[in-house]
Amino acid sequence: MSSTGRPAGSAVPVGGGGAPLLNIANALTVLRLLLVPVFALALLAEDGRDVTWRLVAFVVFALAAFTDRLDGQLARRRGLETWFGALADPIADKALTGTALIGLSVLGLVPWWVTAVIIGRELGVTVLRFVVIRRGVIPASRGGKAKTVAQTVAIGLFVLPLPLLLPGLVTAALVLQWSVMVIALMLTVLTGADYVRKALRG
Repeated sequence: MSSTGRPAGSAVPVGGGGAPLLNIANALTVLRLLLVPVFALALLAEDGRDVTWRLVAFVVFALAAFTDRLDGQLARRRGLETWFGALADPIADKALTGTALIGLSVLGLVPWWVTAVIIGRELGVTVLRFVVIRRGVIPASRGGKAKTVAQTVAIGLFVLPLPLLLPGLVTAALVLQWSVMVIALMLTVLTGADYVRKALRG
């Protein structure tokens, strides 16, 4: 069973539950959307070769990722779940993840095929969310949450200019980055397939 008391994997009806549209959880979601272009500018500044700008990009990315966790917790604990949050939250997540991966690929730090796999999965799941929204939202599974954490950590490690900060440990830095990215890719594919199965099952 899920935390809502419904069978795990079943759709949870979307309703405002009396929560006002203007609330702290939705405000954090909007803030995350606004941070996306700020992050992109910092990441791509000086073609990604400036350590200071890369660190700024990492801080902005970490802050945006933190709001993702915080807005969800606030919405559940304070009963602030709304239709806007149900739709805008995953869009904000995908915007942040997609922007980060595209930026890293533009800089030559992450291969384009990695970006294509992750963004393709995220866009596909987002489309499915809209398709099944009339009968409810499929709650995030443990695997889905683990996928989100793995993607966030992997992207964060690539945004950090580790080879520039630790020139004597370049190999170790690359091994760390790619170890986490491989885990993120595996979880991305597996959880995407599981989400499709749940959506088709209804």
